[in-house]
Amino acid sequence: MSFPSDSHVAPSAASPSSTDFEQRESERRELRLQRLRRIADARSNLAGLRSYYASQIRELLCSLILPSSRVLDVGCGFGDLLSSVAPTSSIGIDLSPEMIARGRERNPGLDLRVLDVERDPLPEGPFDVILLSDTIGLLGDIQNTLQRLRPLLSENGRLVVTYYNFLWEPALRVAERLGVKTRWPDQNWLSMSDIRGILALSGYEAVREGTDVLLPLDVPVVSALANRLLAKLPLARDVSLVDYFVARPVPVALPETLPSVSVICPCRNERGNIREAIARTPVMGPRTELVFVDGNSNDGTVEEIEAAIRDYRGPLELKLVLQGNGKGKGDAVRKGFAAASHEVLMILDSDLTVPPEDLPKFYEALVTKKGEFINGVRLVYPMEQQAMRFLNLLGNKFFSAALSWLLEQPIKDSLCGTKVLLKRDYDKIAANRAFFGEFDPFGDFDLLFGAARLNLRIIDVPVRYRARTYGETKIHRFSHGWLLLRMTAFGFQKLKLRGRAR
Repeated sequence: MSFPSDSHVAPSAASPSSTDFEQRESERRELRLQRLRRIADARSNLAGLRSYYASQIRELLCSLILPSSRVLDVGCGFGDLLSSVAPTSSIGIDLSPEMIARGRERNPGLDLRVLDVERDPLPEGPFDVILLSDTIGLLGDIQNTLQRLRPLLSENGRLVVTYYNFLWEPALRVAERLGVKTRWPDQNWLSMSDIRGILALSGYEAVREGTDVLLPLDVPVVSALANRLLAKLPLARDVSLVDYFVARPVPVALPETLPSVSVICPCRNERGNIREAIARTPVMGPRTELVFVDGNSNDGTVEEIEAAIRDYRGPLELKLVLQGNGKGKGDAVRKGFAAASHEVLMILDSDLTVPPEDLPKFYEALVTKKGEFINGVRLVYPMEQQAMRFLNLLGNKFFSAALSWLLEQPIKDSLCGTKVLLKRDYDKIAANRAFFGEFDPFGDFDLLFGAARLNLRIIDVPVRYRARTYGETKIHRFSHGWLLLRMTAFGFQKLKLRGRAR
């Protein structure tokens, strides 16, 4: 979706033409492009080994797409799939010149173009079908891409997405090492629930979804039975290799008056990140304030904030709050929320591991009523090296599964610091805090439990998680992990055993 005017979501101030973050993102993208360009030879060499799997995908898509459809195939590779599904008046795009060159040799009648769907001008629509077959795993920003594609669909057009079931990840890695499968770069970690959620965030409604290909190898009789029957049955379908969706675009309604935003940025010893946070935080809605809450820093953070406020000439409203005798991020967030002036409350960690550039996605999800409590998810897109250590990653996955069960809503990442809600809903959480008590020094569980207590609709928004470039992490894996485990048990008592506050 897009807003009526760029003034509602805009950069906070004039900044250098290329920030450190932009340069790092450009380098990441170029490295990804280089890896993808090298795949052309490998895919050609494995064409025979992939033929049975390719035939199964071809059969699936032919059952979903009418042969007379005008199709835009995003990530078309050699164009073989497009040639089988809808060869007339369709277009295939791929960012690899090598893929397109070979595709034009193999399928000379197709309109195949070198194009980056995330950045380049798109082909002229309308299209009856936009196809992304095994493509979303390689996108740097899935939501932005789906939003870019949405206007290209005809009035009754459909988006068709296929992707692999992540339960197959170990087997696919082994196949890559054995040389029987194309070796791809790290792909996005997407369950069917994740894809369904991203579709909704991007302005689509899933009208059909399912699984296919339980056995990707050609074993006479057995493969036909497994793929045509068993893959559709309970239990077996959960371990099938291919997940697929058919979705339609739906109208996206904006409120008559867009709300203003307060971004709360707790910080302790983050002097080197202050000015970058100001430069990179976008203006959302009519007004946006950035509230720094300092937790007794000793590296000059307070002085840097005060100097930055004096020097600033941009559209953001800047404010400094001192945490005083309070301790922990949870207390800092509460003090920041208490000082907030506007209707929408956001949390932005001052280490900037979640890019401020992703905040408008949270704003859009909230004001278009996709959800009432918007929770950041760091576990979809590949991370920069050391952005999250392995044990931290395992801990996040455990607590996410536990929280999803406790809250009875899917929560993929319970510990992402970026969370967004309306001030009026936060005020209700605060007013009912006695039910859970002052149990959470981090603030994540306090807000999630409180949102569940109010029966707010919690939705996940995937974010790009990056390595910090200044300062040190405040997380202590084992002591904090034990504390989080105790809080999870506390939530079990309150939410599942229906404990009552005295």
